[in-house]
Amino acid sequence: MDATAVRLAQHVGERAVGWLGRLRASFALDRDVPDYDINGEGLKSLGELALAAGVVVREAVAGPRCAETARSLLDFAWSEFDEGALLHRLQAHTPAATHPMELYSHFIPAGYRHPPLDRLAGHVLGLRAAPVIEHVPNRRLAVYAAARRIGVEPPGELSELIDATWLGGTPEPWMMDANNAYGVTHTVFHLTDWGADPAGLPEPLQDYLRLWLPVWVEVFRETRFWDLLLEFLIVGACLPEPMFFPAVWERVAEAQRPDGMMPNGLTAPPAEPEDAWLNHHHPTIVAAVAGTLTVSRALSTASTAGSRV
Repeated sequence: MDATAVRLAQHVGERAVGWLGRLRASFALDRDVPDYDINGEGLKSLGELALAAGVVVREAVAGPRCAETARSLLDFAWSEFDEGALLHRLQAHTPAATHPMELYSHFIPAGYRHPPLDRLAGHVLGLRAAPVIEHVPNRRLAVYAAARRIGVEPPGELSELIDATWLGGTPEPWMMDANNAYGVTHTVFHLTDWGADPAGLPEPLQDYLRLWLPVWVEVFRETRFWDLLLEFLIVGACLPEPMFFPAVWERVAEAQRPDGMMPNGLTAPPAEPEDAWLNHHHPTIVAAVAGTLTVSRALSTASTAGSRV
């Protein structure tokens, strides 16, 4: 990957983090309702914010201002979750739910812990119900990954969980639709822990992705489906031998708004950032992760190549 594309990826990622930092108030939870009535989409968005900020902190390739913003976003999200106490209450209220422990697990690599939730997660995930909860296959991998981050025994057999996913079946590539595309990307995210463990992706799936990822990237580049395109750029960065798409980063940089927001498709977003937040915060979060992982893997790949010279 050439230096210009690396700079573009870093520029996109850091501008996205800046936009998220300025819009952090939009991620605040509604606390005027009982815990169990808090909007599920609000919980999900706050968790995704924490995940993206955590990746920026973990990879440590951002500039000082961006790194400071990412850490402040983690602190903000942790505070919104009552330093884990809210997630513990939600888990205790609905033991069959897995989203509280999934959300919690994204804070752990950055050093945030809530011991009572650790214990409760260990108990719930040890029940006979844990391996048979009715989730779509890639979501069951999310629970498995969350358990590993928390440090408890994951439910189910990993090979069986992988085989049940769309990607695990290595189907005809033209059978992909948007729903299965998100399933593919998240299967990779969960198996590699969002790029922290590229070797977690089985070799047959690596081979399949190396063959078809360029095709899918081109499809979503042509359609300007920025959200999915950026997710597939993350997939490329998560491979043990990362795949980079320098020309695509030029298109992404052109599409990003000057304030750092990433549009969600072709529809013109509202001029006011607070109005644009609802439909455009997710692709901006994805842009932050994609830019960060692309820069990190490009630098590590260049360093490894240099050491072999």
